Amino acid sequence: MTGRIRIVHVGSFPLRAKGAFIHGVATKLTNGLIRNGHAVVNFSDRDVARASTLLGNRKFGAAQANKALIELCRAVAPELVMLGHADVIVPATLAAIRDAVPGVRLLQWNVDPLFDEGNRARVRARIPDVDASFVSTAGADLAALAMPGRILGWLPNPVDASIERGRAFDDEAPAFDLVFPVGRGEEARHHCGHAVVPDALIARIAREVPGLRLATPGMRGEPHIQGDAYQRLLETSRLGLALSKRNDRHLYASDRLAHLMGNGVLALLDRASGYDTLFGDDEIAFYESEPALVARIAALRADGREARAIAERGARRYHDLFDERRVARYLVEAVFGTLRPEAWPWPTLVGADPTPIRDAAIA
Repeated sequence: MTGRIRIVHVGSFPLRAKGAFIHGVATKLTNGLIRNGHAVVNFSDRDVARASTLLGNRKFGAAQANKALIELCRAVAPELVMLGHADVIVPATLAAIRDAVPGVRLLQWNVDPLFDEGNRARVRARIPDVDASFVSTAGADLAALAMPGRILGWLPNPVDASIERGRAFDDEAPAFDLVFPVGRGEEARHHCGHAVVPDALIARIAREVPGLRLATPGMRGEPHIQGDAYQRLLETSRLGLALSKRNDRHLYASDRLAHLMGNGVLALLDRASGYDTLFGDDEIAFYESEPALVARIAALRADGREARAIAERGARRYHDLFDERRVARYLVEAVFGTLRPEAWPWPTLVGADPTPIRDAAIA
């Protein structure tokens, strides 16, 4: 399949104030698909399920949401149906869509970690029902999901210049030296080879670097932020700690990394993540231990010019590698069998050469 196609994209889209996460991957992928010339119909499975019951209960509205998706696909006749964390949709519905739209391709994408047993089980369970699966963890964790006759590949966390529109590196006097947004500050994470509690980690950093101006939403009892407030915070920060639940799974990182680097914040990232195969030390502030992390923060805080230069190079590299159009094109080419792995500067499909080409021309 080449040229422009019709796509039904099933996932979580910002339809309500609660959970209206403007930086969501689903929105970026839809933007990329449309900007590449495809026609896209978004279907928010969870919201349709909620709207199908008087009390807004997603569980009780699931059957109606599945029925609605089948009817939508029958009317639209898409060449591709993409499912992103669309847990409301059941296998029988996917089979019904294949019956209703002969030749349709089905693709699932997932940006939750594969070291989470529940998420790994959800991804694996859907692989037999779709043509292609893409997950934001590479390496052995991804390879373990391989099934004969099914396409499997790594999914970069995309960035979108219309969403990550900040240029924090242009700010000579940002409001914050370090931003560290996290879901739960009291929940232990694997960092530099051992467990660490983010609240305790940030307290140690603050002690070691006196006067550090911190922004830590979701930590130390502070409320979470989203939407425009989150975007403005990123735009006014110099450094950003990209600490995921585990930092030692190959090329897994929370999409926080895209938010930071996309907005020109200098990312601090554990080298064990494997991102040093795609980015240089002049683009990301890598570290191998907590003392090294603290030292990097202190040095970069003291040398704002160097910090801004690294942040700008990193932002440009991230946008060049992982912008929404390129990632969307990668998914479409893969599911329709036209992708040439050697043309992409990141690990692509399981079974292909897993070594990224650091200096390859951007696809």
